[in-house]
Amino acid sequence: MLTSRQMRIKRCFDITMATCVLALAWPIIVLLIGMASIDTGSFGIFSQTRVGRFGRPFKLYKIRTMRRGQGGAMLTIAGDVRVTPLGRMLRQWKLDELPQFWNVLSGSLSIVGPRPDVAGFADQLQGLDRHILDVRPGITGAASVRWRREESLLAEMPDPVTFNREVVWPDKVRCNLDYINHWSLMGDIRVVLGTLLPALIETRWQTVTLEDQNKLLQTAARFATNSAI
Repeated sequence: MLTSRQMRIKRCFDITMATCVLALAWPIIVLLIGMASIDTGSFGIFSQTRVGRFGRPFKLYKIRTMRRGQGGAMLTIAGDVRVTPLGRMLRQWKLDELPQFWNVLSGSLSIVGPRPDVAGFADQLQGLDRHILDVRPGITGAASVRWRREESLLAEMPDPVTFNREVVWPDKVRCNLDYINHWSLMGDIRVVLGTLLPALIETRWQTVTLEDQNKLLQTAARFATNSAI
């Protein structure tokens, strides 16, 4: 658990970083909103209700990367036909996340923390796992670094939804609890650098790579077999 002093230090870091990013990147954000509006045929800002600190819902903002009105699952995997070519590029370079720095300034997000989910995941946690909700969710975080290849990995799974629920989500919970229990300002800085420069910066949370694919596929197959019994 973070102490009150640690929470203040973390908040000062968030405000400083978000202010600097928005001051420098606002022309890029405006340009991307315009490009996304043309590309998707809808206003270039996407908003969605997510579960925030203490389980309170808030509106999260992103650059729109999908065409509107195509339906489909909440889970996004590599090759998802709903994602436009521009949207695919924005997601690859995390540029669609830039509007979330406004969420940071408003106090609903942190730079680093557990990624905010839609209802049905974090709000359903029980016991000590609910400590995840004691901190602000983040633009990036321990689980984001570990599961940076999540969409590609899910695309290889025979049942992405089950695999996400039974394998990915529990592992993310463990990562986020470890992050909270070992928080430090330098740790946050390292997560940010690890997000931007994954080939150069290592963190304490080892990235799940495509080399792990066979083991994970076997795990998914066991879950599928158990579900069928």
